[in-house]
Amino acid sequence: MPGLKETIIEFKKRNWVSSINKLLSTEFEVTSALLRADSAGLTLEFKVKEANDFSCIGNVLNTRSKLYYVLKSGSDEEAYLKLLNSIQNPTKPREHNFWNYFEVFKGSLINIPAIRFYEKDGGKYLTSSIVIAKVPQSSNFNASIHRVMIVNNKSAVMRIVPRHLYKIHSMNCEKGNDTPIAIVIGAPPSAIIAASTSPPFGVFEIYVARRIDQDLRIAYTPQYNLPIPVPASIVIEGRISAQKKHLEGPFVDLLGLYDRVRKEPLVHVDSIYVNWNEYFHVILPGGMEHKLLQGFPREVAIWDNVRKVVPKVCKVRLSLGSGMWLHAFISIEKNADGDAKSAILAAFAAHPSLKHVVVVDCDIDVDKYEELEWAIATRVQASKDLLIIKYARGSTLDPSTYNDGLTDKIGIDATAPLVNRNKFKRVI
Repeated sequence: MPGLKETIIEFKKRNWVSSINKLLSTEFEVTSALLRADSAGLTLEFKVKEANDFSCIGNVLNTRSKLYYVLKSGSDEEAYLKLLNSIQNPTKPREHNFWNYFEVFKGSLINIPAIRFYEKDGGKYLTSSIVIAKVPQSSNFNASIHRVMIVNNKSAVMRIVPRHLYKIHSMNCEKGNDTPIAIVIGAPPSAIIAASTSPPFGVFEIYVARRIDQDLRIAYTPQYNLPIPVPASIVIEGRISAQKKHLEGPFVDLLGLYDRVRKEPLVHVDSIYVNWNEYFHVILPGGMEHKLLQGFPREVAIWDNVRKVVPKVCKVRLSLGSGMWLHAFISIEKNADGDAKSAILAAFAAHPSLKHVVVVDCDIDVDKYEELEWAIATRVQASKDLLIIKYARGSTLDPSTYNDGLTDKIGIDATAPLVNRNKFKRVI
């Protein structure tokens, strides 16, 4: 699998891409165009008025067909196993020379196609940013996707959730050190997928990407010697400040709601490099690509955990209405009537942000809401089929959580009992 540009060429052969000829404003016009294309399942090729030397691309992985194309998979199970195997068997890519791909960018942060997507956004954002950092006192690296808000021509601020990059930065801060980083935009799709996963700390996501795509290559950045996936459109070398912070947000999240404003570490930019032959990747906040990239790895984790406690998992879906984050629908085959509740608990354990889980039999297609509703209507008795967990860890994206971040969770066993199953079979 080649870089992003060559992937888009393949997408065009499948009529998965539309193009806009007129220049779009980075203020809201890009959003409108991406939303229209997203509703049709299309990737969008465009340019912006404020930085028209760049070729931009959005909605790259906004359908399962495109995601599975990159994973070289023809089914859910094949895609799940491909990602799991890649996480469990990371491999270092071959190294190429950085200067074979990039030249020094003559502009600054304000000259690249950062986008203001919605009216109350805190600023213009980079949304496909893979941030690469070295784990202190080790030979390990980390890659993860973070939204980056432009502050001025030499600095930015990004949301750092308490995961691996947060840990790396905290380790540096304890010694009073800034955290050197590389921000990569327009990376190969395999790298975008891998950077969306959460392997154990110390497993480098770009090595995971190499298992997804055997042709993936890396290059080391000139200043901080950080391994980045190539080719890419933009590489920014900089430092996450150990001392200075800046307000970040508001920003629209998976649920189409504004995330709250926080003080986050300031990023000082040292150098910017460009490859004019590659696409500048824009991820639409709250769009299908955003949901798939964040939700799909959790879907894989749920499938993997649930299959350990039931005879067969037929399908797992994180629902679109929940931003592919808060609700899971799972179809299973069971040997005992308690299997559905085991599946519910396994799902909550695999993805702690889950709020509601519905488990059904394999005769129900969890991609069809009407069938899910039918199963709940005909196979559920609240006194025995509801599992309520009070005051559990919730998602920061859920505005209804208690002030301490805890939430109530519900699991629904909507499977038919093993006794007298015939009376629960659907005729039409």
